[in-house]
Amino acid sequence: MENEEENRLRKITTRFKPGEFLLIDKRFKKTRFRKMSEYIRCVLLEKPITVTYRDKSMDEMLEELALLRRELNAIGNNLNQAVRQINAAHGSADNRLWLSLMSIIRSKVDPAIAQIKDRMQNFSELWSQKLKPDEASSGQ
Repeated sequence: MENEEENRLRKITTRFKPGEFLLIDKRFKKTRFRKMSEYIRCVLLEKPITVTYRDKSMDEMLEELALLRRELNAIGNNLNQAVRQINAAHGSADNRLWLSLMSIIRSKVDPAIAQIKDRMQNFSELWSQKLKPDEASSGQ
């Protein structure tokens, strides 16, 4: 690959009308290329080009999911604080009762929180195009 970079000694200068350049630039920005020269070289040499696509209709849903994630984290933090307080005051019968209740609640809530977080992560990866749609649906 280094030899290929070293061999790029030939230069071609091409002029475009403003509308033509805007069209090329618009297509370039939809790809994952960092440099326009890489993109143009691939187009001219008929190499495969990966075009990114972002479904803007998912933006509102993702904002809602982000709020949900924050809320779930707050719930988890509150549960942890309650359990720490119960553990710090262990010894009396009331505290043992609270400890068993918190343990039951936590055993029910933690798996649900983990499942929601995993699903939200799948949506996030789908949105940012790290996953293909069929991989996201199978990750349920």
